[in-house]
Order: sequence, then structure tokens, then C-alpha cells
Amino acid sequence: RDPRWGRGQETYGEDPYLTGRMGVAFVKGLQGDDPKYFKTIATPKHYAVHSGPESERHTFDAVIDQRELYDTYLPAFEACVKEGGAFSIMCAYNRYVGEACCSSPTLLHKILREKWNFKGYIVSDCGAIDDIFMRHKLVPTAAEASALSVKAGTDISCGRTYEALVEAVNKGLISEQEIDVSVKRLFTARMKLGMFDPPERVPYAQIPISENDTAKNRAISLKAAQESIVLLKNTNNSLPLKRDLKKIAVIGPTADSYAMLLGNYNGTPSKYVTPLQGIRNKVSDATEVVYEAGCNLVKEGAVSHELTAEMVSVDGQPGLKADYFNNRNLEGKPFYTRIDALGNTNWIWGARVPGLNWREGVSIRWNGSLSVPVTGDYNFIVRGNDGYRLVVNGQVVVEDWTDHENPTTNSHAISLKKGESCPFKLEYFLSSGWPEISLQWELQSVDPVKNAIELARQSDVIIFVGGITAELEGEEMPVPYEGFKGGDRTSLNLPKAQEDLMKAVAATGKPVVLVLTSGSALAPNWAAENLPAIVQIWYPGQEGGTALADVLFGDYNPAGRLPVTFYKSVEQLPPFEDYHLPGRTYRYFDGQPLFPFGYGLSYTTFTYSNLQTPKKIKAGDDIDVTVDVINSGKTAGDEVVQLYVKDMEASVPVPIQSLQGIKRIHLQPGEKQKVVFKLEPRQFAVIDNEIRYVVEPGIVEITVGGAPPGTISATIHVVANKVRIEGEPCIIE
Repeated sequence: RDPRWGRGQETYGEDPYLTGRMGVAFVKGLQGDDPKYFKTIATPKHYAVHSGPESERHTFDAVIDQRELYDTYLPAFEACVKEGGAFSIMCAYNRYVGEACCSSPTLLHKILREKWNFKGYIVSDCGAIDDIFMRHKLVPTAAEASALSVKAGTDISCGRTYEALVEAVNKGLISEQEIDVSVKRLFTARMKLGMFDPPERVPYAQIPISENDTAKNRAISLKAAQESIVLLKNTNNSLPLKRDLKKIAVIGPTADSYAMLLGNYNGTPSKYVTPLQGIRNKVSDATEVVYEAGCNLVKEGAVSHELTAEMVSVDGQPGLKADYFNNRNLEGKPFYTRIDALGNTNWIWGARVPGLNWREGVSIRWNGSLSVPVTGDYNFIVRGNDGYRLVVNGQVVVEDWTDHENPTTNSHAISLKKGESCPFKLEYFLSSGWPEISLQWELQSVDPVKNAIELARQSDVIIFVGGITAELEGEEMPVPYEGFKGGDRTSLNLPKAQEDLMKAVAATGKPVVLVLTSGSALAPNWAAENLPAIVQIWYPGQEGGTALADVLFGDYNPAGRLPVTFYKSVEQLPPFEDYHLPGRTYRYFDGQPLFPFGYGLSYTTFTYSNLQTPKKIKAGDDIDVTVDVINSGKTAGDEVVQLYVKDMEASVPVPIQSLQGIKRIHLQPGEKQKVVFKLEPRQFAVIDNEIRYVVEPGIVEITVGGAPPGTISATIHVVANKVRIEGEPCIIE
């Protein structure tokens, strides 16, 4: 969630063209290519102009003009519907120019169904129909809000509000025939999923469960992680690291983080590799890798660690014995028992236990032996929804064996000795609600910063892995730290605890490679000025640590490019409540960013030449663009060729420049490739005062390169041509 702009994983993105390309690929991948059946139904969200500051999302009115709506906020949705064939859309919580998005005739009927010919169904965000009468105050009752929404085209309410449709029919607010329109859409969707056909007729019903979580799937996860990594700085070819290093210090709060890998709304991989694990797996036996988190993500004081399988065991096997009971009192014989590897922060989310039914009440007992790494006072922190009890060495350390709707957190410290194995038991029950139980520990008698500095002094190179995780940026999150507010971010800076630690280890004089983790833009200004290398890995998925190690040690040449602008500060941006475009995104921002949209370095260099465009065309013609790209360095690698359009003589407001083409190519050293783009008239049209896409006579500049125009980099050469458009204005839509 880029402050005052970004939307985390529910994104419009910074660029409508790029977001549309990603959205179409997602939709087609999810829905499949069978002519009759869907694999699953994709639901692009949140339509539209979502959603204001997180704390105001249920009351916010996004006020923009129609040109901005069609220029920035709608194109990706349009591409998903018209090109991708998305059969579902989720409407947003907020209002758009006074109309609640889930009951908006403008958004849902006039644009989505009439202009785009959308034939699928619309589902509300969870609780959004409640907002219409409870928070937006557009109507006084649930019955009126429900009738209003169904008439506008919202076919499903995520929630129970549509139970009021019975009352709405009885009061004449809506007819059964009007409701039938939605019912038909929903049953059409179910039919297209093959839910009423014999399974042998439905091709996707033939996919066996063994196709899930295969080696092939994990290879794709690794490839996705590799291709997304962005090399932001590499002074004096500091990367890749040499293979003969004797000692590497891995420091930072996300270096060994499971939560960092996966972002929001994540699945639960059976195997995963953190940055620390990836680095350890990569180096030879002659290289020692030492680790110290050094600080928490944000809060000061003792560092909180997840309890991992390395610290507990059952008969010499890492992990804990987990007994599952189909009652809330740990009674009788467990219906399922296994050795739990503790691979998830929430011990029971994604547990993959056959026969587990949370709705009927469940209890679990984890048993084993605990062995701590050093002697000291260990503070155990347990968080859970409903009852939990932690017993260590025969002592009840933490207990809250009660029903409670919202999770509680309790902690207590005890003294433990290194080398001693002590009994460990955690018991848990859930009566209803969201299953959640997690356990962390803190070593109170150790100074983590001092440890990190000492390890840094003893090492040849420091790999500092820090940033943020989805625990800090997301939907309506209570994050009580400076720089964060309700799931949004009010600062782009690294949290102070991390910045201080990074400066302290850099003060040792040893070279520091900064690895940034985040789902949105950060502003590591000090690091950009003072450290030799910076790598952005985002939330890279289950194979993220392997992908990072491949890049750090030169087994993979990074070619990711920034899909958002990395500003120097939020002070460069308008207020978050202002949804107008001027001053934000590379398309309208005229300041100097820290790292621009489209930016990214490589271990090789690429040179562009021989850009070919027509000298002039008639309004309404396509434009063919070709350019030669050569790998002018000594290392094979990918280049992401980017094409930008700039209207030099528009009669209406237009972006400074707009991305309109992307091609990723692989080149061996010395290899040259001709890259071809075809631009359709819509891609260099303007939106006129009647809100139509119009190709106007005038000069259009076509720029092609490895980063947007104006980027200064030794590895990039950008070329540009101008095209004169002649004739009468051509209306595209």
C-alpha cells in the first residue's frame, strides 16, 4: 500500500496498461481455455476507484472527473472484461461521486453491462451492502439497500444483508422478476463451472489432487520469484557475490521470515525457503553463514521469533506431535495424529488435516521436547482465538482457557538452559470463529543489536534483509506504530529500528547488501546514498529465498523492473484523500523520484538502436514500431523492452507519458534481436471533453528503452522517434 496511492494486492496499479496486462493474464489463467467450462471464475476487484484511506473505506466518497475515471481507474477492468473474459466483478465499499459502488447505475449498468457488454455476475465486497444504509446513509434500511443494489446489478451480497430482500419484495421495493435476473446469472455461472454435469464431462474435474504442490509447480514459483526481483543499485559491480567468501552475516528482521514470503490472502505452501535458508543452501561448506535478526520489524526491544521445528523435537525428529480431537475438551482418542513441522505462523491455518471441521468445535494438543540455543530468560508469547494453554518444563507458562470472539495475547518469561531438553506442550480449542493460534519467543537477556554488530565485524560481507511484511500493510489492520495507520502507510521510510540497525552494521566498514521486502514502494534514501547494492524482492512466494540466493551469487541475472514509482518521501505526493491524478504516478509526477517506474538494473548492459516508426500516419491507423536491442555486456540476461507514448500537441489534459508496450527478451552476450510492437489507435488516443477516445492530429513521441525516458543508468540507452498524425480526428469509442 503505497501511501496516498497504492492498493496493496487489490490494486489499480500505477499504470493502467501494465495492470491490464497482468489482470488479463490472471483472468485467463484462472478461468482456463475450455470453450464450454470454466476452471474457476475470476473476480477482478474492487470496482471502482477503491477505496480511500483504510479507516474511511466504508464512508469514503471518491470524487474525480470522468476523464480521470476513464484514463486511470477503468482501463484495467475493461481489459479484464472485454479481453480476459472475466465472468465476475466485485464492487467496492466506497462511493464514487456520491453513488455507492455496489448500487451505482453508472458503474454497474451504464459502463460495465452496457458499454463493456459484461454478461457475468457482480458480487459485493463483504459487508458493502450494509455500508449503503449504515454508513453511507443513502437509504435508511437493509431492505432498501438490498433492493437498490440488486436493481443496479449486484447479484450477490457477501454477508447476510440480502436476507432483507424478502421484506423488500413484500414492501414493493423490488419484484421477484427483478431478482430472477440475478438468479439466472448466478445459475449460469454454476452451469459454466460444470456443477450440474457429470464429472466425466467436465475437463477440469479430471485434474487429480496429485497435480497440486508438485515439483513442476514449485519450479514455476521459483521462476516467478526470480523474474520479479529488481536490482536497484549495484555500485562497482558489488553483486554478484564471490564464491570464496569465508563468512557471511545475514542480518535483519525479514531474513528468516515465513510471513514475509507470502503477502496477504496467501495459501500455505508445504515447503518454503526464506532468504536465510536460500543463502545457506547456496554457499559451499567452506563459507560460514551467521544470522541475527537484530531488531523487530517496527517495535523496539527484545526480538520476537517464531517457534520453529529446529527448537522442538519428538523422539529426535524435528517438530511436535499434534493430536487433533473432534471436541473442544481434548477428550477421547484423537481422530488424527501427525508430526507438525510448524511451517506456518498461524499453526492451524492451512493445516491440511482430513476430517477437520472447525465449525463443530476442535481441540489440539502439541507435545514434544524443547531445546533453546542459549541460556537465558525466555518470554513466550501466545496469541489465539478461544482457549490456549502453554506448559514448559512442567510449568503452566501462559493460559487463557476461555471462549473469546477476538484473539487475545498473553506472555510470560521463564529461565531455560542451553543443552537441556525440557517437556513442551501447547493445548488449544476453538468453539467458533476464525482458527488462530501462534507462539513466539523472546530472549530477554541478550542485546540483539550488539550481537548483530559483532557478527558484522567478523564477516566478509553483510546481507541486510529488511523492509515490511503483510503484517503491517493490508486491509483495515490495527497496526499501532508510527508510519502505519489502519493498514495504510503514512511513511515510505524503513522503520526506525531497522534504519538504526542498518547504519550500525554499516559503520563496521564491511560491505552491506540491502535486500528490501515489501508489497509496495519503500524509500531507503540513506541506503541509496551509502550502500553499494540494493535488491528488491517484494513478497516473493515459497521459493523466494532460493530466487534471492540465485541473484546474489550470479546464478540468475536479475531483470525485474519497478511496477510502481519509488518516491523519496510522502512529501512528494498529494494527500491520500485526494484521488485526482496530478502529482502522482510516473504518468503525472514531474518531480525526481528515488527510483522511477520501470527501473531496474542487470549484470549485463543493453544497447538500443535503429528505432523505426512511420514518419506520419492518418488518424485511426495502427503504428508499427521496431527497435534493435543488443546485449553489449559479457553476461547472458533478460531485458524488458518498454515502449512509451507521449502526445506532444493534445488539446486536452494528457499524461506526461504512458507505457503502451512491454516485451521481455533473453539475449546472449553480443546477441542482437529486433523487437516489434504494434500500436492500435486506442493506445495513442486522448479522452476528449465528451469523454470519448479520440485520435487527434498532431505529434506523438514514441520512446523505447529499458527504463522510462529520463532515467540515468550506465546500463540503459533510450531511443525516441516522433510520428505526425494527420487527417480529421478519429473517434475510437
